[in-house]
Amino acid sequence: MKLMMTLLLMLMVTFSAQAAETSPQPPNKEEEMQKLIYEALFHDPQSPVIGAKNPTLTLVAFTDYNCPYCKQLDPMLEKITRLYPQVAVVIKPLPFKGESSNEAAGVVLTTWREHPDEFLKLHQLLMSKKGYHTSASIKTAIEKSGATPVTPDQKSMETISLNLQLARVVGVQGTPATIVGDTMLAGAVPWETLEGLVKEKLEQANGK
Repeated sequence: MKLMMTLLLMLMVTFSAQAAETSPQPPNKEEEMQKLIYEALFHDPQSPVIGAKNPTLTLVAFTDYNCPYCKQLDPMLEKITRLYPQVAVVIKPLPFKGESSNEAAGVVLTTWREHPDEFLKLHQLLMSKKGYHTSASIKTAIEKSGATPVTPDQKSMETISLNLQLARVVGVQGTPATIVGDTMLAGAVPWETLEGLVKEKLEQANGK
């Protein structure tokens, strides 16, 4: 994780410096950066995943446990994985809304890494709370979910840092933000919009 984040930051710095000089980026550097960003978005083992084990289409959901619009969208993402069993969703906690956002993200990421089978129910309970979390409400969600209590560690903090860098790279300006194929959906879009885009990208992936 630390190596991936370091490489990503180095590539970002290189890209920014070249852009400032208005000189074209060497093709191999651009390809390297794109590949690294793609892997960090879609295949980071530290990021929770729901849905298909071998997906045809993978969505990336940047989310915040204190964000009311994320709480509207999250059940739709789960519904997508139920209706379309060939779809997976990568959850990227992006704590924009205060310290309790960061605490909830750290707990979730540590739970995913140490007790992956306990992640989903905890995630759902954290998302179901109206308003902002506190340390007490996070503890309550852990207890109600039956998840093993964990202490957010350095690896989880590195994942959060990576998510923040990735969000900056791909142009996320707020949560929720969902990548579907090559399209970014900003905000809690209507169900018809989300499902329609998923259908379109699945058809493309299946060569139809």
